[in-house]
Amino acid sequence: MENKALQDLRQEYQNEELNETSVHADPIRQFENWFQEALDAGVPEPNAMTLATANVDFKPCARIVLLKGIEDGSFVFFTNYNSRKGKELLWNPYATLLFFWSELSRQVRIEGRVVKIAEEASEEYFHKRPFGSQVGAVVSPQSEVIVSRSVLDEKMTALEKEYLGKTVPRPSHWGGYKVIPNAIEFWQGRQNRLHDRLLFTLEENNLWKLERLAP
Repeated sequence: MENKALQDLRQEYQNEELNETSVHADPIRQFENWFQEALDAGVPEPNAMTLATANVDFKPCARIVLLKGIEDGSFVFFTNYNSRKGKELLWNPYATLLFFWSELSRQVRIEGRVVKIAEEASEEYFHKRPFGSQVGAVVSPQSEVIVSRSVLDEKMTALEKEYLGKTVPRPSHWGGYKVIPNAIEFWQGRQNRLHDRLLFTLEENNLWKLERLAP
């Protein structure tokens, strides 16, 4: 593909504005309002979010995960603790989440500290998942090199037969994390690339400071 083809890709944003008087004073509530609007607008997988982490060499890595809850002002997702993201979070327990709802010309960027949720909560959610997803979590040595797809397929078939009609044990290396935010930025696309950006930053008194950023 020629660079010109990429450079000529343009979309003019003409959605509603985002200003200091209309935004909720609590960024968690503001996120919930926008999330509900994304649901109402029929945005596909509105809970899909980019999770960015960094390794011991300070090299970033990003991937899509799914938001599975908002609890006590924290954003919850589940994964394999032995995966690349799990290992990076063990070394550097800070991450960034990014939601992009193109249909509404909106982004939300969330920065914060990451901690594991209680094992009881991971256990409860694990057994709410579809049977195949539970077995899949047992099957996959996430992020490790495997010889072929057949390794997974054969193990999946065997374990589906083994656990049929039984409780699938949650692997100890599978569970939830919560991102405890210290900064949340709301981005609303506007005309002429003069977008609205409102940044909430958590201060030492546990109050949120609101500032406008240049686009």
